[in-house]
Amino acid sequence: MTERYDALVVGAGQAGPALCARLDKAGLKTALVERKLLGGTCVNVGCIPTKTLVASARAVHMARRGAEFGFSSSAVQTDLRAVKARKDGVVQQSADGLAGWIAGMKNVSLVRGQARFTAPRTIAVGEKVLEAERIFLNVGGRAMVPDIPGVKDVPFLTSTTMMDMDTVPEHLVIVGGSYIGLEFAQMYRRFGSRVTVVERMAKLLPREDDDVAAEIRAILEREGVAIRTGAECMAIQRTGSGVSVNLECKAGEPVAQGSHLLLAVGRLPNTHDLGLKAAGIETDARGYVKVDDECRTSAEGVWCMGDANGRGAFTHTSWNDYEIVAANLFDNDPRGISDRIPCYALFIDPPLGRVGMNEEEAKKSGRRLLRAKMPMARVGRAREAGETQGFMKVLVDADSKELLGAAILGLNGDEIVHSLLDVMYAKQPYTTIQRAVHIHPTVTELVPTLLGSLKPWA
Repeated sequence: MTERYDALVVGAGQAGPALCARLDKAGLKTALVERKLLGGTCVNVGCIPTKTLVASARAVHMARRGAEFGFSSSAVQTDLRAVKARKDGVVQQSADGLAGWIAGMKNVSLVRGQARFTAPRTIAVGEKVLEAERIFLNVGGRAMVPDIPGVKDVPFLTSTTMMDMDTVPEHLVIVGGSYIGLEFAQMYRRFGSRVTVVERMAKLLPREDDDVAAEIRAILEREGVAIRTGAECMAIQRTGSGVSVNLECKAGEPVAQGSHLLLAVGRLPNTHDLGLKAAGIETDARGYVKVDDECRTSAEGVWCMGDANGRGAFTHTSWNDYEIVAANLFDNDPRGISDRIPCYALFIDPPLGRVGMNEEEAKKSGRRLLRAKMPMARVGRAREAGETQGFMKVLVDADSKELLGAAILGLNGDEIVHSLLDVMYAKQPYTTIQRAVHIHPTVTELVPTLLGSLKPWA
């Protein structure tokens, strides 16, 4: 028997439950379909658990630095079972809160199971058939397993299965030198593992400016993380009780050998088992759902939000997708994906906060550019905290005085960068920041000084 609803929301990740709340407020009978965990990647195996682990790793690291701050401590040992228990507790608290929120929605029913389109605006979930005039996809993504020779013949971990670790690996080899891989690299090095990062490109974080990537590499190497770049040809095999990654690099030993292997080479959208063709929903070659500026798919009455639409791989872009959909449907407030300014962070320690264009993008824009860069060692608050690694950098349009992009790699960089991002959204010139009075002593107070050193840059 077919069950009819006003709306169906498939996936209880970042955007799904929030949209359900708006549908509920509008009095629309809604089914929220979730096959596994409420909260999706962010709550269960992404942002919340990893940043909880990062916090534990930082606490361990700072304890070991006691002598720098005038105190002594005995040898610091990591109890990963306790670390995991703390992480699990934080995750459970978030998941319980989300479950309670959904349960309190009067017009929303939670349906458990795998959703699959059988026809336009028709979804099967087990024996149930659900129909609605409006369907919203929020199915997220999953860790990619690369097609490396031998990968199927050895045990390996992904960013998801790493959440189950309760012992410290003797030597963790990480394939992938981008955001996920580097966060785990520093984290587990601080927990006590030997760590080797293997990246096939010539540098870490290929999308970042060269100086940003180089400083991040230096930060990690100072803590003892071994990094192998230019590994254009890899093969994996068992070695005793561990694994080895055979490398074809321009420098260094031809093999990286360890006790555990983490694959951190990107993610794939969870669209492969949704039966999208039956609904007339188009995807690109990688499986991402094609959407317009308002998150509408090629099928009438179907929207796609979050990681699966390929328009942003972050929790904050998924949330913004929800805001865009809700604003256009309920608020008579035209909003679009094209309105947002790219922004993200790399949560190593110290973190990188990035907004707007990188240097290559700014050059390609054809604008006359101003550029400024300042080492964190010049920032009094950073020196006081003993956190002088990194730098601040900003790009400006020389004619309009518009901020084009910024990278803050240093103490609280993931927070400070928002002071620039907000001015960018306000479409105000950089001189607005220079006229502001900032609190001393802070890191942000040096942003006007940074802007005061802008010089022409080609």
